[in-house]
Amino acid sequence: MPRTSSFHAPNVRQQRLLVVVAVVIVAAIILAVGGGPSVLLAAAIIGATGYRRIRRTRGDQQHRDDSASVQTGLNTLTAELRVGAHPAAACASAASECREPVASVFRGAAARARLGGSAAAGFRGASGIATESCVRIAAVWTVAERYGLALAELLHAVQVDMQGRERFRRRTEASLAGARATAAVLAGLPILGIGLGQLMGASPLKVLLGGGIGG
Repeated sequence: MPRTSSFHAPNVRQQRLLVVVAVVIVAAIILAVGGGPSVLLAAAIIGATGYRRIRRTRGDQQHRDDSASVQTGLNTLTAELRVGAHPAAACASAASECREPVASVFRGAAARARLGGSAAAGFRGASGIATESCVRIAAVWTVAERYGLALAELLHAVQVDMQGRERFRRRTEASLAGARATAAVLAGLPILGIGLGQLMGASPLKVLLGGGIGG
């Protein structure tokens, strides 16, 4: 079966294409208004920094959404197994409670179990979609099949571990919020200085954009 990371591939290609088009347009505008190489380089640095921040923010949000969806699926999967459902039916029920692309992981696991294979292989192949969580699910599934242990209890342990890791991540982000706010303020001080210089008549923008020393 194909790896489910392909769900993200079209979006990544589209984003890269849009970035290339935007860079070409901005460069053309800067050259058209008479901006020199220094202006073009500064714009490129600003654009690259902004793109990386946006991409990182979206990636973090995607990871949080996928992790939450995996936990929802695990909750349903564990409940179904505890009442005696077949692993294939339990995975299918979990898939119906999840959002894409996580739902496709559970559907793939259900298909493998329905055909007599191990559902663990379906979770193990979920690269790019809450990979660590899916690898843990595959590991405990394999252990349960090999040694005859209670699968529902092992999956519940994985779910508890995921919740603990999520709480730790949130506490870490909260503790770093002050430092990040300070960094954002310091990064904006040069812009404030340029604005004050313009108001005072020092014309810093003319110096920065005019070429020569400092430009």
